[in-house]
Amino acid sequence: MSLASWFRWNETPHRISQRNPTEMVVETLMMELSWQIKQAEKQQRERENEYRKIKTGVDYGWLVSYPKQSYDISPGERLQLEDMCTKIHPSYCGSVIVRFRQVVAEYEPEVQEVSRLFRSVLQEAAEKIKEEEEAKKLARQWNTKNRTSLSLTTFKSRSRISPFISDIKTISEDVERGTQPTRRVWSMPEFRNTK
Repeated sequence: MSLASWFRWNETPHRISQRNPTEMVVETLMMELSWQIKQAEKQQRERENEYRKIKTGVDYGWLVSYPKQSYDISPGERLQLEDMCTKIHPSYCGSVIVRFRQVVAEYEPEVQEVSRLFRSVLQEAAEKIKEEEEAKKLARQWNTKNRTSLSLTTFKSRSRISPFISDIKTISEDVERGTQPTRRVWSMPEFRNTK
């Protein structure tokens, strides 16, 4: 028997599945949740062992065998969390995982509290996504309004501002001539049409 058959080098490489990005986000986030639940169980067991060791003075932790995973969230709660995960855009998946890990590290929750923390992180991310979408919508509306106003300014581009033209009257000229100044704001330049 050849080694290539053992290591399956002759097989064609598996292609990345052409799944929907939303499904991939849900799967990734739910895998993160289950991993954090396992870690919370492990930490809870370690705390219990430390407590027993302190209480009895003897460490029997090496004798105990633990089940792989004893806590699991209910099917209804899992469906609700999966539904919330569908609202997360794929570009936010990584930031949601990072935020979830930060919250878990900060609070060091019990196993039963992990899913609630996950729910709060998902709600926070969904609100942030909604705010950003509204901001983009307002920016698009602003840009369309600016385009129309820019078209008006290009339409009026034939009129030029000429602040240094020599025949503009100044206050000193009126004083020198002894005439009454016209009712005009002197700080404003004069507009002239150029042809």
